[in-house]
Amino acid sequence: MAKPVHQPREDAEFDFILKMSQVPVLAYFTGTWPKALEPCRAMDLVVGVIADEYSGRVTVVRTDITRCPAATQRYGITGAPSCVLLKEGEAVAHGTGPMTIAEVREFLDSHL
Repeated sequence: MAKPVHQPREDAEFDFILKMSQVPVLAYFTGTWPKALEPCRAMDLVVGVIADEYSGRVTVVRTDITRCPAATQRYGITGAPSCVLLKEGEAVAHGTGPMTIAEVREFLDSHL
């Protein structure tokens, strides 16, 4: 069974997911404006695979920049797609731009 990717509808829901997660959180920030759309769609597939592979070790959260502006600002997100690895709510690593599955694996493995 596929591990779900959480998709908060607002900042309060994003913060709730962070608070409830007992493992690090991979927050994937996405956008819907024309230049971001294609790379973000490609990252959606990557993030889905990662959610399955890292189930139990990482909580994956797909975060829409426009729906979660406070989280976007808090973690210094300036473009999409972007990834932030969070441990106890603190950013420990940032990745910007589209990434392959192998790149996300390396990103996670080097910081978990």
